Amino acid sequence: MTRPSISIILPARNEAGAIGHTVERIRTEHPDAEVLVVDDGSTDSTAELAARAGAKVVSHPYGMGNGAAIKTGSRAAQGTIFVFMDADGQHDPADISRLLIRLEEGGFDMVVGARGNGSQASIGRGLANRFYNRLASWMTGHRIQDLTSGFRVVRAEKFREFLYLLPNGFSYPTTITMAFFRAGYAVAYEPIVAMQRIGKSHIRPLRDGIRFLLIIFRIGTLYSPLKLFVPIAALHFLLGIGYYIYTFASDHRLSMASVFLWTAAVTIFLIGLVSEQITQLMYRPTDNARSKA
Repeated sequence: MTRPSISIILPARNEAGAIGHTVERIRTEHPDAEVLVVDDGSTDSTAELAARAGAKVVSHPYGMGNGAAIKTGSRAAQGTIFVFMDADGQHDPADISRLLIRLEEGGFDMVVGARGNGSQASIGRGLANRFYNRLASWMTGHRIQDLTSGFRVVRAEKFREFLYLLPNGFSYPTTITMAFFRAGYAVAYEPIVAMQRIGKSHIRPLRDGIRFLLIIFRIGTLYSPLKLFVPIAALHFLLGIGYYIYTFASDHRLSMASVFLWTAAVTIFLIGLVSEQITQLMYRPTDNARSKA
């Protein structure tokens, strides 16, 4: 069997403090791999140091976002297996081999490096990530151990199927993880230890936290709308019953508010049902194309 070719893609923006050492370690661990650094409009010497260390560098003319860098790297990479990792020194290049072995031996489509509690940047970030993991697990119906990890290996042809879904900013890991689960691709997790990053983080907790939530709901509704619409419809229905019991006990009458809540519940449910049918139609051409391939 032909050994799969590997492209290691690192999105980088103003990572001069870590990029050179990171690329050198990757090339030591995987000398035959393509190492591709996507310089996202850095104002420091990130691109120069990456090239000097032996990486192929693709540069954006200005900062377009982490997700845009991932998409640029995915289009430029030549390998059949993609390895994504951060350029800030958090991820240990020695762990790449473990993720690749898990991908090949387990027959998975993507393997994610899952950080433990001790690898979180702060207590607040750890609690937030735990909440995101549980919410995304409920939306997809699968246990997600680390929704936002940027360290993962994936089969290139399957990753490229979802490039149009990836946001240009944060968070591509959230989007691709949920998309793979909802598409029925096999995803596994491999425990890793993430180290303290070198330099300043580009993540803004409040702004990007809200963005993560929106991405979870957007991808969840794209693939399984009833997961969102049914609970909302049920809440309206139960509120209508509760208010009816209250008004009947106090005034022996049926309130128009209860009728409105029940009508809203039925309407929301029907919208969710139609949305579910639309998502099925969206997937039908893709499934037919795969069956012909």
